[in-house]
Amino acid sequence: MSRVGVIGIGHGKFGRRSDATVQELAFEAFRFAMEDAGIDRKELGATVIAAVPEYHKQRSVAGVVQEYLNLNPLPTWLTEVACASGSAAIRTAWMAIKSGLHPVVAVIGCQKMTELSTPEILALMGRVGEVQWESVFGTTFPGYYAMFATRHMHEFGTTREQLLQVAIKNHHYGAKNPNALFQKEITLEKALASDPVASPFCVYDCCANADGAAVLILAEESRAKQLRKDGKIVWLDGVGCATASMSVLRRPNLVGLPSAQEASQQAYRMAEVKPKQIKVAEVHDCFTIAELMAYEDLGFCEKGQGGKFIEEKRAYIGGDVAVNVDGGLKSKGHPIGATGVSMAHEIVKQLRGESGERQVPEADVGLTHNVGGIGQYTFVHVFRRD
Repeated sequence: MSRVGVIGIGHGKFGRRSDATVQELAFEAFRFAMEDAGIDRKELGATVIAAVPEYHKQRSVAGVVQEYLNLNPLPTWLTEVACASGSAAIRTAWMAIKSGLHPVVAVIGCQKMTELSTPEILALMGRVGEVQWESVFGTTFPGYYAMFATRHMHEFGTTREQLLQVAIKNHHYGAKNPNALFQKEITLEKALASDPVASPFCVYDCCANADGAAVLILAEESRAKQLRKDGKIVWLDGVGCATASMSVLRRPNLVGLPSAQEASQQAYRMAEVKPKQIKVAEVHDCFTIAELMAYEDLGFCEKGQGGKFIEEKRAYIGGDVAVNVDGGLKSKGHPIGATGVSMAHEIVKQLRGESGERQVPEADVGLTHNVGGIGQYTFVHVFRRD
């Protein structure tokens, strides 16, 4: 069966982008992606736009982005599954190409989050939880993930210092990424001294909201080879997607995400790879515990060993698998519609050998793990270069 390849990538600066509207952010990344692919608009058959509309003053975001990019009358549609919207858009484009409907599709992840105040954003995110029995009582994202962290610490002896080692690693690599929101390293002492957020979390356990955009150009195998004559094609060979209950009260436990475990197995089977073959991974580190659980859910280490995995630097370049070497959500920032596409952008760069001082040696298989909400949705994608 024909494969789907990534032939172009583009990424803008993440941060408090008061200099740009959401459509201008999208154009910034789209221009880079089209230049990278070496094609013009007439080659595109459709666009899939990822954004969470509630954060924008503009309703129906796909329409204004499509118009600003001068892509009318191409078909377009919006994908939204909270923080996993970007990966949902990639999967949707993959399906459109696999069906034969559109041989070349642009995936545009874009988000303006700083138009709203922090309390407004916290209230919106809290309602991703189950509204009848949970968010009505004041649940927040930090509160949910703090429960995961507390339980993980109780069951496995995970420590605050191990959690913060995730932040230290991701800031170490984010300092080398010009597109990252926070381009600075941190120390354990500084992290431990930061303000409390939701026990056991402090400020450095938590990612930051941001504005930004990222774009992929995907194509059917024969078209990819025609259009990308230099052969720099990265293949999306495995896609996995699963869901879990809206309410954490109905989850089997609080030390992992069942949706991530199921989605990863789907993607591994389709791509015919095992976890130990993954050389570089982008995982959803909205909070430090989220990355630790991802190590375990994805099979990089045994359940309960995530703290030891990061403490032994097995998630660094040169370790078992290099994780979030672009800084992750923690250092790069989290514009939720763009995040999943940004993850894929980094994996493609790594597999093409274009990540400079952050380059993972001999990277040939990469993975993205993108979580929506508090694990209600998880998308796992496996990429490969020939």
